[in-house]
Amino acid sequence: MRTVETLHASCAGAGRKSRRAALAFALLACNCLLSANTQAQERNRPPTVSLQAHAVKQYTIEQFMATTRIGGSSFSPDEKQILFHTNKTGIFNVYTVPVAGGAAQQLTNSTKESTYAVSYFPADTRVIYTYDRGGNENSHLYVREAGGTERDLTPGEKTKANFLGWSHDRKSFFYSSNERDARFFDIFEMTVADFKPTLVYKDETGYNLGDISNDKKFIAFQKTGGSPADADVYLYNTATKEMKNITAHTGDVANSPQTFDVNSKSLYYLTDEGGEFKHITRYDLATGKREAVERASWDVSYTYFSRNGKYRVVAMNEDARTKIKIYETATGKLVPLPKLPNGDITGVNISPSERLMAFYLNGDRSPSNLYVYDFATKKATKLTESLNPEINPADLVESKVIRYKSFDGVEIPSILYKPQQADAAHKAPALLLIHGGPGGQTRVGYSPVVQYLVNHGYVVLGVNNRGSSGYGKTFFTSDDGKHGREPLWDCVEAKKYLASLGYVDENKIGIMGGSYGGYMVLAALAFKPEEFAVGVDLFGVSNWVRTLQSIPPYWESFRKSLYREIGDPSTELEKLRAASPLFHADKITRPLIVLQGKNDPRVIKPESDEIVENIKRRNGTVEYVVFDNEGHGFTKKANEIRAYKAILDFLDKYLKGSGSAPLR
Repeated sequence: MRTVETLHASCAGAGRKSRRAALAFALLACNCLLSANTQAQERNRPPTVSLQAHAVKQYTIEQFMATTRIGGSSFSPDEKQILFHTNKTGIFNVYTVPVAGGAAQQLTNSTKESTYAVSYFPADTRVIYTYDRGGNENSHLYVREAGGTERDLTPGEKTKANFLGWSHDRKSFFYSSNERDARFFDIFEMTVADFKPTLVYKDETGYNLGDISNDKKFIAFQKTGGSPADADVYLYNTATKEMKNITAHTGDVANSPQTFDVNSKSLYYLTDEGGEFKHITRYDLATGKREAVERASWDVSYTYFSRNGKYRVVAMNEDARTKIKIYETATGKLVPLPKLPNGDITGVNISPSERLMAFYLNGDRSPSNLYVYDFATKKATKLTESLNPEINPADLVESKVIRYKSFDGVEIPSILYKPQQADAAHKAPALLLIHGGPGGQTRVGYSPVVQYLVNHGYVVLGVNNRGSSGYGKTFFTSDDGKHGREPLWDCVEAKKYLASLGYVDENKIGIMGGSYGGYMVLAALAFKPEEFAVGVDLFGVSNWVRTLQSIPPYWESFRKSLYREIGDPSTELEKLRAASPLFHADKITRPLIVLQGKNDPRVIKPESDEIVENIKRRNGTVEYVVFDNEGHGFTKKANEIRAYKAILDFLDKYLKGSGSAPLR
């Protein structure tokens, strides 16, 4: 069964992965890294700012946010249209665009809730899409009928539902729902003819779905073990109701199911057994025989087959970039990919006829754009233009992957963005940018907030501190139980690296991050109070005890591994208090700005409220920006403008300290 990935707003063009919970270890990752500021009136194209030999145009936040974010792809039954979503109107809505190119047509008209494309129906022009309420993450599946009316297929005030994919005969689709028990996701099959759901699997343990075989005889699950780097693949026989662990092991081994072959004879899964990186293994359903299919010196991110098995798609996480390979299944030969501008191909989706391929191209200076590729003619057609035409890509910057040695000799990979106007004679202020997770990864590619800050003269270093994914399981697990210490010390060493570059003002280095990255900001200011000049915290954890006690119930499947990663609130209170900035907030003396979504179910608003109140009581310098209609991340343009501008105003005042009136 084909996977259709549900995308968060900021995951535009993300790759097609297994259906196992993408929540796990993007646990506290933010949907969009940052967002920005107070609404200002639209201005004309700004004047040229001349700095030494450079001539760099500076752009307003409104101009940056006129660039659109985009994601999702589904072919219409006749393969003449592609369904996708974009925030062109200021909020995400669902559109369809001709495969031949041309103007996109808007299908949904939400002005309140961010709405994301899921799929066309296989035989008609109805579409499925999804949205939640104000960012509460209780997303439902909706059908847009041919006449434009909307129908909620998964009602329930506290229900969270996920589209899992179409059956191979295209007469039904699968979805998961936690309506029965908020902790667990049961699997249902819903027929297209009457939208009648049938229970396929009742989950009372906490399994994460991987795939369902085309003959519907097997379901592959992942079950996490005692640590973030430990998981097994389970096979469920729908006839006998038998659940079988096919990757039993000792120690920490991460296994994750990916896809059944089209003939339902074998299961492909990822494993890091016997090495540092995840590779592809094939398991024969009849004999239990397994064999390695593909190994690499980086993690394989995912693999899946096209509808009839003509192609198999593989994605590699190669040094913070996505590398796509497409194999012709019959011959094992690689299919040539189109020649494109510099960037990463992501979000690959091969049409049901296997004639066409939809994908996204994303580069440092170019946000994701939707393309379609014809395998026969080898022609790629660009279907969207995401970058605001007022912005000249030459005024933006390319990232650079760098590495520096931390306090104990561990090499820390990071992504560096240098303003064009910065040099030894014109030293720039700088920011460390810390990703969410804990096990997230800062990656190469377009980031509106990074380009906005760099365009306004800030060096940005995206730090992949120990515990980040993508660099092997030893590196990934090296932060377990050490939060507030070793990963933070990696950030202190990053500051030293920046100071060594020659074009960074070593007295003007701040730290910024969202979600778990926001926790790192608060930890830096509380546990290393003299190191960083300012902090920018987006919905960061301040009190681990409360956060771990209030995690959403649907995180039950990986709750124990999260406790292993951070700490168990029932048995390790003192450890968690020691790592929680709230209990050490009296040490925070540097200026701080905090941004928070009111409806955030992951890092709840009291996490930000209390750290702000504590600093205010001591007459410290703190600014607080709350968004009433957002959750864990900001998805609405007006809120992004408000947030990003608030951040730049704060940095210009407390970090750059120029005293000038900067262009907005």
